[in-house]
Amino acid sequence: MNNQYNIVFQPSGLRGKVDEDATILDAARQLGVSLESVCGGKGNCGKCKVQIEEGHYDKYHIESSFSAVTTKPETNTKFLTKEQIKHNYCLACQTRIHGDVVVFVPEQSRKGQQVVRKEATNRKIKLNPAIKKYYVELTPATLHDAVGDYERLLDQIEKDHMLTGLSMDYPVLTRLQGIVREGDWKVTVSVWQGKEIIGIEPGQVKKGFGLAVDIGTTTVAGYLCDLTTGEVLATESMMNPQVAFGEDVMSRIGYATKEKNGLKKLNDAVIGSLNEIAENACKRAGIKRSDIIDVAVVGNTCIHHLFLNIPPQYMGRSPFPPAIHHSVDVKARDLGLHLAPGAYVHVLPNEAGFVGADNVGVLIAEEPYNQDQMLLIIDIGTNGELILGNRKRLLSSSCATGPAFEGAEIRHGMRAAAGAIEKLKIDPKTKEVQFKVIGNDKWNTEDKNIGARGICGSGIFDAAAQMFLAGIIEKSGRINMNIKSPRLRQGEKEPEFVIAWADETAINQDIAIVQKDIRAIQLAKGAMYSGARIMMNRMGVDKIDRVILAGAFGSYIDKTSAAVIGLFPDCDQKFVYAVGNAAGDGARMALLNKDKRDEADYWAKRVEYVELTLEPNFNKIFTSALAFPHAADKFPHLKNLLP
Repeated sequence: MNNQYNIVFQPSGLRGKVDEDATILDAARQLGVSLESVCGGKGNCGKCKVQIEEGHYDKYHIESSFSAVTTKPETNTKFLTKEQIKHNYCLACQTRIHGDVVVFVPEQSRKGQQVVRKEATNRKIKLNPAIKKYYVELTPATLHDAVGDYERLLDQIEKDHMLTGLSMDYPVLTRLQGIVREGDWKVTVSVWQGKEIIGIEPGQVKKGFGLAVDIGTTTVAGYLCDLTTGEVLATESMMNPQVAFGEDVMSRIGYATKEKNGLKKLNDAVIGSLNEIAENACKRAGIKRSDIIDVAVVGNTCIHHLFLNIPPQYMGRSPFPPAIHHSVDVKARDLGLHLAPGAYVHVLPNEAGFVGADNVGVLIAEEPYNQDQMLLIIDIGTNGELILGNRKRLLSSSCATGPAFEGAEIRHGMRAAAGAIEKLKIDPKTKEVQFKVIGNDKWNTEDKNIGARGICGSGIFDAAAQMFLAGIIEKSGRINMNIKSPRLRQGEKEPEFVIAWADETAINQDIAIVQKDIRAIQLAKGAMYSGARIMMNRMGVDKIDRVILAGAFGSYIDKTSAAVIGLFPDCDQKFVYAVGNAAGDGARMALLNKDKRDEADYWAKRVEYVELTLEPNFNKIFTSALAFPHAADKFPHLKNLLP
């Protein structure tokens, strides 16, 4: 028998054991990883590019190294650049496994690229951007009036627009004289915050463009906006390439701290993703990247530090202080972003150790500080963030839900991509399953060739809720093996319930939910519920008036399924609703209205952060929250549903 080695594919998180000498493409096929291979593995299409990761991965107990594989240099040279080869890229079909290894599959190599659902929502935003354009007509220089172009420009701007004391960005100064004469002494200047000339263009130019960016732990979304109308011209999103270095923030803090050049690699990855998003968005809008003159960014505190190239190690140690709480303005060029030469990047403020600028984005988008009702805002992701309160008082907290809701800790889990089971129903009597996959509007009962590949977050919510309501799992989370159904069986190591039979899949094997999966769901939802309950106790309230599901993920989960598994305390279902990517909306508001930046700084200081792990009864509260929907708390609004 051949030796077997562990292989982990990122960013899908799919993992397993494969025989020695198997190719990476063989392993991908075995584990259901969607990897392009137009030529069928013959090595003549170059579509299956992957990257071999270097370093120790505590979570998987793997020491990954390029020495764990052998590859064919001649084939790699044919399809890969020198830079790619330098960074351990190879062709999956031409690379054989001889040890434990972590493999990153880049976006372009994924068959059926992952669906990143972070569309801009329709919010009314008052326009008052930080950068405004001013048209001026200068008096040409003569032998009798040889005042410098800079002074001539400042004088005319003061006369025409009452702007005084302006400085000028150095790259603008170097190009000033040429542009003034190109425009025949008629130019448009871009002024940042009424203080600095950051751009100059010949003639009259009315349009200006900005980019709002939400850098999530797992995904990155950019919204290209017209600064003169507020219109979203293009939305671009992609998987956060930092996933290759760790699925959660603590893993990335560890990588940045312990690995050689770890911080640089993480910073390069996220900066590269923003440049790619900007390029793609500009192509769709028919403009150049150099037309982007302002950027607003949100992200959790760890992502914030990695984006700004700030060492994050002290965030990994108690008392978990960030380097800075206040918002930051920095030149895009200093970060390595290829936009307008003078463009600024505004990064919203952090609240506390693990409640970052993304939560502040949600805060200024939803404005609970202007509400009378008691609101609970939940941003569901790899790192769950919560806000509780109203105009009288606001609390926030953060909990590590882990990547289970995104499929990474589920046996057949996957991120949202074509073929992922995203919705399902279980007949409580027959225990038969109906499901839909991303990319197909039909149920499996209507399409016998539905080709499921795995199950994503929204499907995981449905699976847990439906299995509980059908009696397949007990209140404790234990799978009830007394149920009579061909779908319920004892697996090799643990009980499992089949969601999709092999002939309904594209991976030629049954897709099942196993006992370990239920446990992962319990831990994740228990963390969210505990955070809400602890904040309610601190606030001195026993009920919530409204639950707002923020984040792209919150828009696609079934709110009833979320309530049934006990993601949040009891609330009337009429007042539980999703608002889309509120963090991204907050970034867009900060881009289009500089007053929202001041609002963000003001309220970020006034939200009271609750460190959940310091709560004396945390373990007791968390343990009770593991049950479906809860061990003790009542759910009167679900009484017609719960068994």
